[in-house]
Amino acid sequence: QVQLVESGGGLVQAGGSLRLSCTASGRTFSRYGMGWFRQAPGKEREFVAALSWSGVRTKYVDSVKGRFTISRDNAKNTVYLQMNSLKPEDTAVYFCAADITTQAMEIIHSNQPYYTYWGQGTQVTVSS
Repeated sequence: QVQLVESGGGLVQAGGSLRLSCTASGRTFSRYGMGWFRQAPGKEREFVAALSWSGVRTKYVDSVKGRFTISRDNAKNTVYLQMNSLKPEDTAVYFCAADITTQAMEIIHSNQPYYTYWGQGTQVTVSS
């Protein structure tokens, strides 16, 4: 069992930055691929970014490339999402998730069914 807790959301003006954190319980966090997803009001939850267990491989949705950076610190059981140049369309609840199908493999999934464990989400609101 893995429990994920997100933090770092808030209200920011367009052009600003936020860093989201997701801290995991469990001894095997370092072996899992991790992802960030978001759900805007009235829309389906969508993929944002993911990285492999080692942090070497990353993947981003086109709309955040060059603005967002995903990273992890396995010693702290934490994955981060650094969000720069935020836009109003980035407003959403952001969720982190653990992909236990990729244990210690350099594989990244963007499809939600691969992710077994989910956090409760953190709200990000970007004002114009």
